[in-house]
Amino acid sequence: MQDFIRVLRIAMRQRLAVAGVIISSLVIAAFWGINIGAIYPLVEVVFRGDSLPEYVDQQIAKSREQIGVHDRKIEEYKAKLATANETDRTKLLSRLRIEELGRDAMFKSEILFGRLRPWMDGLPTEPYPTLLFLMGLLLIGTILKLTAAMINLVLVQMVTERTTMRVRAFFYRRALHLDLDEFGDSGSAELTSRITNDVSQLNGGINTLLGKIIREPLKLIVCFAGAAFICWRLLLLIMVVAPLLAFISQRLSKLIRKASRRVMSEMSQMFGMLNDSFAGIRLVKIYNTQAAERAKFQTGLEAYYQRSMRMAFYTTLARNTSEFLGTVIVCLGIVAGGYLVINQKTHLLGIRMCLHPLEVGQILLFFGFLIGASDPARKLSEVWSDLQRGIAASERVYEVIDRPVRVRNPKEAVTLRRPHQLISFEDVEFSYPSGPQVLQGINLTIRHGETIALVGPNGCGKSTLVSLLCRFDDPQRGEVKLDGVPLNQMRFRDIRKRIGLVSQRTTMFEDTIANNIAYGCHSASRERIIRAAKLAYADDFIRNKTPDGYETLLGNARTRLSGGQMQRLALARAILRDPDILILDEATSQIDTESEHLINQALASFLKGRTGILITHRPSSLMLADRVIVMQDGQIAAEGKHEELLATDRFYQSLCRSAEANQAA
Repeated sequence: MQDFIRVLRIAMRQRLAVAGVIISSLVIAAFWGINIGAIYPLVEVVFRGDSLPEYVDQQIAKSREQIGVHDRKIEEYKAKLATANETDRTKLLSRLRIEELGRDAMFKSEILFGRLRPWMDGLPTEPYPTLLFLMGLLLIGTILKLTAAMINLVLVQMVTERTTMRVRAFFYRRALHLDLDEFGDSGSAELTSRITNDVSQLNGGINTLLGKIIREPLKLIVCFAGAAFICWRLLLLIMVVAPLLAFISQRLSKLIRKASRRVMSEMSQMFGMLNDSFAGIRLVKIYNTQAAERAKFQTGLEAYYQRSMRMAFYTTLARNTSEFLGTVIVCLGIVAGGYLVINQKTHLLGIRMCLHPLEVGQILLFFGFLIGASDPARKLSEVWSDLQRGIAASERVYEVIDRPVRVRNPKEAVTLRRPHQLISFEDVEFSYPSGPQVLQGINLTIRHGETIALVGPNGCGKSTLVSLLCRFDDPQRGEVKLDGVPLNQMRFRDIRKRIGLVSQRTTMFEDTIANNIAYGCHSASRERIIRAAKLAYADDFIRNKTPDGYETLLGNARTRLSGGQMQRLALARAILRDPDILILDEATSQIDTESEHLINQALASFLKGRTGILITHRPSSLMLADRVIVMQDGQIAAEGKHEELLATDRFYQSLCRSAEANQAA
C-alpha cells in the first residue's frame, strides 16, 4: 500500500485538476441526493392535490399546533412531578424530556418552513402545474449532474494518464541505471512487462481511486445523510450488517491483491517466453522446435488462465457479497420502516425510533435514499478489485524503481584531463552475483597510445576486464585506475566519454544510418558523420548499396545490412565519438575476410595516438597489437608481442591454431 501512496503523491502534484475532481464529485453527489429528494414533494404534495405554497403553509400551521400540544403536555408533566414518588418521578422525567425534544423539533420545523415561505411566491398554485414545475427542476438537476460527471471523467482521465506517464518515465530512467546483469535474456522481458502491463494495471487503480472511490462514497454519504435526517435511529438499526460487510471486504481484498500479483508474474513470464522465441527464431526454425515452443507457451497461457480465473472468482465473490448485504440492508429498512408507518408507531423492539409517527412520504423518501445508496455501494464493490490490482501493480513497479544498484556515481568526483596517460589494474578480483570468481589478482598497466590484445578461452575474464574499465561493474577487490585515480572516484560520464566500444553483437536502432552513426553525438554535423564513415570504410556501401544513402532507415522491417556492414557502421559510430580508448570486443569474429581487412585498415590509422584494447583471436587483428595479453582461468598467463608468443608459448599457439581453423571453416 505504501508504494501506491507514492503514486498518489505524484498524482496530487496536479493540484488544480485534483481540486476539479473533488469539486465535480461534490456537485454530482449533491444533485444525486436532490434528485432522490424529489420523491417527497411528489408524494406529500402533488399526489395529495396540493401545491408547494399550500404545503408550506400547512406545515407551518401543523408545527405551531404540535408546539401547543407539546407545551400542554410539558406543563402537565411538570405539575405531576411536584407530587410524584421516586419511581414515578423517573418515568415522568423521561416523558418530559421526550416532549421537550418533540417541541424543539417542531420549533426547527416552523423556522425551516418559515424561511422557505418567501420563496413560494410566484410558484404554481395548482397540483398539475406543480408537477410540471418539479419535473422541470428534476431535468435541470439531471443536466447539471451529467455536466459535472463529464467534467469529472475528463479530469480523472487527465490526472490518471499524466500520472502513469510520469511513473513510466521514472521507471525507464531508473531501469537505464540498473546494473547490467539485470538485463539478461529474461531480465529485459521482465522489465518490459512491468513498464507496460503492470503500469497499465496501475493506471486502472489510479482511475478507480480518483474517479469512483471519490465520487461514489460522496453519493453514499449524501444518501445516508438524507436517511439519517429522516430517522437516524432507524438507519443505525438496519446498519447492523455493515461490520460483517467490512470484514468480508477486507479479507477478499487481500486475496484479490495476492491473485493480482500472481497474474502479473505469469504475464511477465510469458513476455520472457515471447522474447526468447522471437529473438532466437533462426534457432527455432533450424531445429524444428516450433511445436515445443508452442507447447511451452501454451503451458504459460494455461497458468495465466488459471490465475486469472481465480482472481475473477474473488472479484465476483466480493461484488456479489456486497450486493447481497446491500439488499439485506434495504429489506431491513423496508420491513422496519413499514412497521412504523403502517401501525403509526414510534417504537420498534422496545426502542424509540422517532419522536412522531413517520408519514408515508417520509418513509418512501427513506427507502429512496437507501436504494440510492445501493447504486454507489454496488459500484464500489465492482471497483474494489481494480484498486487491489493497482496496489499490487504499484508494488511490482516500485520493486524495480527501488532495486539497489551496485555501481553508483561518487558524491564528490575527481575530474581528469584528456587524454589520460596510464590505465592500471591493481590486484583486481571480481565475481558476478551468485557466480564463480572471474578475475583473480589481475595486475595490468596500459600506456596511452598503446594497443593491446586480450586473448584466451571463453570465460577467462577478457570481457569482464573491459566491463570494469567501462565501469559497468566494480571489482570486489583491487582497483582500476586512470592516471592513478580509481574509477569509482570518477563520474560515469567522465569515464565513458573517453571510450568507444565496438562489440561482437552490433546494435542498430530503428532510425536512419546517419542517426545510427551519430548515436551519442547528436550534435555532429553531416560532414563529421561522413568523415567517420569514410575512416571506417563504410561510405562506399552507404552511398552505392542502400536505397537512400545516409537517410536509409534501419530496423526489423526496414533495410537489412550484412554483419560486416553493420560492424563498419559501429566502428564509424565509435570513430565519430573521438575516444581516447577504443575497445573492440570480438568485433571481427563473425564477419567475412573482406570486411575484416577493411576494418583492420581503418583501425591501423585510427589507433595512432589512442589506446586500443582488442579482444580477438584473429591473427590479422593480433598483428595490430603492440602487446598481447594471454588470459587463462581469470589470470594473466603470458604477455608479449604476437611473434614472440607464437614462438614460445604453447597455449598461445593452440589458441591461434584454433582461430585459424575456425576462420578457414
